[in-house]
Amino acid sequence: MQTVTVSPKFQVVIPLAVREALRLVPGVKMQVMQFDNRVEFIPVQPASALRGSLRGMDTTITRDADRL
Repeated sequence: MQTVTVSPKFQVVIPLAVREALRLVPGVKMQVMQFDNRVEFIPVQPASALRGSLRGMDTTITRDADRL
């Protein structure tokens, strides 16, 4: 586990190993969330990155007549 220090401007540097593992580059947007007593940074994915993520999903379910 690596530690970082919060600067007086409340900035932190993401360690190199984490940046490489997540393929982060300058300018990447991050979603920041508070979860219990921690802060989580989640890279924002463009909608195009989700293309094909539901491949193989069964779409043969029966639908109500008003939901067609």
